[in-house]
Amino acid sequence: MTRRIADPDHRSPDNDIREVVSTAQTDDDGFRAWHGFLNERVALPCDGFVIGEPISVVEFCYDGNPRRGLTARCRRSDQTTHVVAACDVVLLPDSAGGDGLAAYRRWLGLEPFLSESPKDVRAARQHKATASDVELTGPAELVLLSVKDTAARCVLLGTRRAFMLRSGGRWDAVPGEIIVVKPRKQWSYAGHPYLSGEIQSSRLDVSALDLVPLKLNDEGVWDPHEQYWGEPDDPIDEWAKPIIARGERREFEMEQVLPGADSDDPESDPITKSNDLKDAGDVRGARRLLMELCQADLRCLDAHAHLGNLEFDHHAADALRHYEVGLRIGELSLPEAFDGLLPWGFIDNRPFLRCLHGFGLCCWRLGRFHEAERVFVRMLWLNPSDNQGVRFLIDAVRVKEPWVPEKM
Repeated sequence: MTRRIADPDHRSPDNDIREVVSTAQTDDDGFRAWHGFLNERVALPCDGFVIGEPISVVEFCYDGNPRRGLTARCRRSDQTTHVVAACDVVLLPDSAGGDGLAAYRRWLGLEPFLSESPKDVRAARQHKATASDVELTGPAELVLLSVKDTAARCVLLGTRRAFMLRSGGRWDAVPGEIIVVKPRKQWSYAGHPYLSGEIQSSRLDVSALDLVPLKLNDEGVWDPHEQYWGEPDDPIDEWAKPIIARGERREFEMEQVLPGADSDDPESDPITKSNDLKDAGDVRGARRLLMELCQADLRCLDAHAHLGNLEFDHHAADALRHYEVGLRIGELSLPEAFDGLLPWGFIDNRPFLRCLHGFGLCCWRLGRFHEAERVFVRMLWLNPSDNQGVRFLIDAVRVKEPWVPEKM
């Protein structure tokens, strides 16, 4: 008997289930139809994952055994090939063919996508770039993931193809920025791809990074009349009056991404480890750990915030860039004209608020007073409790008083 989807009213991601099996009378007919469909729909070879391991899908196969179903011949980065069940292969949902494979899984009565969500898949290990991925005759656009002593980890913009980039001089870019490189040479060492070239420019465009926005959890209604604004006889501060007049608003907690952390083991927090290294005088080790977090997932906002902290005292312009990357990535989660709160009391909001705070301080320090004022006003609306103390700074910014460390 031909297999059916569990919920016939639920359309698959590619809306093709009924079309593919419309003439199938048996399981064998159905598998043969899916075999032809996937080999036609998916541009092979294509990048995928099996249990989080990056692979290249070479071919979908069917040997006539309905018990086995479709299989996929996959090639690992070491060029070894393996055959796995096609339903165990993960393709990104928005990739060419990803919806077709999801439809096949649903026809089997499985969830369209494996338990690894799109977020988890994108945070997995990157596929290694090959010699054919970069044209040495023209500029290449790369997303910077992390910077090491003499090289940087990058992926080609619009792909997950990763390699190490070597470029002479000081790295004038931070993780999350897009750099334009004029390639000089491409090679492989110990199975890892490398590229050398000259960085011609850099820019920040988080919308081009294809990141999954962090989740926003609705935590209920915030009532300004339940907020502490001072003693009963104290006058209400001017900054607080419009916030109180606005009335009730929704408050939210933003998802926090922290690769390598174990919620059951506080000692596993990589941000704490980085701060411990910094306090012990190992700034280089602290930076390396934070860079590894960015490489694992650019949505680790606290890594961007603490990279900014490492630069703040000596290189305010560089610190601002780190803060802004985290800020803009966090903003991907906020609807247009967002009017809710992100209170400091919800711990997972703190990385975003740290990025916002650092960005505002750097704007002030660099003489960008109007921008700094807008940031501080925004922070008060997002977190009226003002745990970061910007209410004590905003008047100085408004009168364009130069930044001095004593005010911090």
